[in-house]
Amino acid sequence: MRRARAPRRLTVDGRVWLWNVGHTHPGCRTYVTLRRAEARNALLRLVFESGPGRVTAGFPYGAGEVAAAGGHLNLNEPGVVRRLLDLATARGLLPYENGVREVDAWPLFDALTGTD
Repeated sequence: MRRARAPRRLTVDGRVWLWNVGHTHPGCRTYVTLRRAEARNALLRLVFESGPGRVTAGFPYGAGEVAAAGGHLNLNEPGVVRRLLDLATARGLLPYENGVREVDAWPLFDALTGTD
C-alpha cells in the first residue's frame, strides 16, 4: 500500500517526474507539486485556492478534487496531472532553478475543462 504523501512517478518522454497532491489551511488550498527526478530542488506547485465559484474540498468532492462551474478535475489521476504538466510546460511555467515556484492553477483548469 502506498503512503498517502509519498511522491508518485510519472514518465513523460523518457523523463521521470515525481508528484503529489496536498491540501492546506488557512486559505483552503489544494495543490499538485511536481519535480523532475534529477532536479529534486526545483519544484512547481500548481495551486488551486478556494474562492467564489471555485471548490477545492468538501462535499460532494473528495480529497484532491477541484471544481468550478466549467467542470471538475481529480488531481489524484495521473492522466490529469500529465495534462496539467503538458500545459505548464507549454506556458513556460516550469522552474529551472532550485526553489518552489507557485502558480495559480485555475487558468490551467479552465484550459483543460474548456472554460477559458
